[in-house]
Order: sequence, then structure tokens, then C-alpha cells
Amino acid sequence: MEITIRQLEYFVALAETENFGRAAEQCFVTQPALSTQVAQLEKSLGVQLVERGRKATLTPAGEIVVVRARRILEEVRELHEGAASFRGPLVGRVRLGAIPSVSPYLLPRALPRIRERYADLQLVLREAPTRELLQALHAGDLDLLLLALGEDFGPVDEMELGADRFLLLAPSGHPLLAKKGLKQADLVDYDTLLSEDGAGLMPPIAEACLARSGADFDDFRAASIRTLVGMVANRQGITLVPELAAEVEVPEGLGLELARFEPPEPKRRIGMVWRRGATRAKEFRLLGQVIAQLI
Repeated sequence: MEITIRQLEYFVALAETENFGRAAEQCFVTQPALSTQVAQLEKSLGVQLVERGRKATLTPAGEIVVVRARRILEEVRELHEGAASFRGPLVGRVRLGAIPSVSPYLLPRALPRIRERYADLQLVLREAPTRELLQALHAGDLDLLLLALGEDFGPVDEMELGADRFLLLAPSGHPLLAKKGLKQADLVDYDTLLSEDGAGLMPPIAEACLARSGADFDDFRAASIRTLVGMVANRQGITLVPELAAEVEVPEGLGLELARFEPPEPKRRIGMVWRRGATRAKEFRLLGQVIAQLI
């Protein structure tokens, strides 16, 4: 009995989720269909790959096979990518991951331009925190990431697209809004709300200023820009909002105002990363050039 790519994909999904039902959902098939394909793979190889119980646990043979299965699937993906590059730039599927603090503010404006320039590109989007996206990238489940640069992402190549400056967000009438020459160090004397790590919303300089004040960060962590804005609207403190998101997340009528810092302004570097040595690296840079025009 021949081994198929589909069997390997289903088996890898099962290894990652440790659950037949979740693996089936991830592969967009029914649970019996996935179970049948995994059983056929075991029959073809002549070994048991999975211990079936409340949790699908890999056997020692399964642990070895899943490593090789991932390698085979990555080779197949590279085969498709290499062939697509001969049909023209950015033809076929590209799986793009983006962090939530960038994706909803940048991609809706970028996608029409991308479709206009690269009509044969099928862009598959996934939104998740930085750490989750990096795991998917290195596992071969994503081709390209759009996020905030500045961390160690492992063996990747980077392309910086532009700088997204942070603005002060405070309730109307707050003393800092009237201050001329607003500096980051001025935040020290006020309760400043911060985001959770990995959201791409933490200006390093601003965090250092807050650290000098002895503030307890854990009391002020939020998971999204919208949560931060809501807390400021309820007079829980002040915060920093990326300029990229300000127009969407800070509507009129909330009693809030934005203010710009004097140079050097707090900012984050927006960019793209992909696995080092990726076959389509030149194409990814073409895509980056389109997105960079909007930052």
C-alpha cells in the first residue's frame, strides 16, 4: 500500500493536537476519515504510530516517523513553491501570519493593492501572537510573518517595512495633554497601562521609564489595543497607542485625546520575517514593498 501526502498531513496534525477530533477540524475532514488515513499509514509502515486513548499519544516509532513526515511535507511545499516561481512572481499560495496589533489595521488597506498587482496570488492569513506564529513558521506551517521586529526570531531573514510611532492616549483634560515638548520620561509619575508580552505594543524606552518609577506592571497588563483604550476611557490610567491603530481604535465620543511625543518618539519597527534560505525570498520582498508603502 502506497504512502500518500494526505496521510502524512493527517498524521502530523494528529501529533500536534494529540486529539483525533481537533486534528480532523484542523485538516477540514471528518474524524473517521482522518482516523482511517492514519490507520492506513500504520498498515503501510507495518508499525503502530499512535496509542489511542483519551489522548492520542505517539509511540516511539511515531516519534521518529513524525520528524521525517514533517521533513517530507516541507520538501513537497518547497517543490510547489519552486514550480510557482517559474510561472511568475507571487503566483500560487503564500501563508502569511500576522500579530493582532498589526493585522487589522494594515492588511485591510494592503490587500486591495496586493490583489491589483499580483492577481494570481492566493494569500492565506492567520492571526496569532508572535510566539505562536514563530512556532508555525519554523514548523513549516506558515511561509511569512508580519510583526514587530526587535526580538531573536531564530534562523530567519528580516525585511523592515517601516516605523509605527506610539502616541499618548489620555482622558481629556489630563495634565500631560497640555504639556509642551512631551517626553517619554514624563510617564513616570502616572499610572500607565501596558500590554502583555508578545503583542508588539511595548516600546522598550517607555518600559524602562516606567521601571524607574517602581510601578507594578502586572497590575496593568492588557491583551489588546481595544482593551487598553477601554481602560483609559474608564479613567484607569493612560497608555500608548500605535499610530497605525489610532484612527480605528480611538473613535470620537469617548472623551479621549491623543498626543505626540517629541523626538525621539517611542516606536516599533514593523517588518516581515521568513525562514532563512526560503525559495521565495525574492517574492516575499516584492510583497513587502507593497505593504511598506502604507506604513
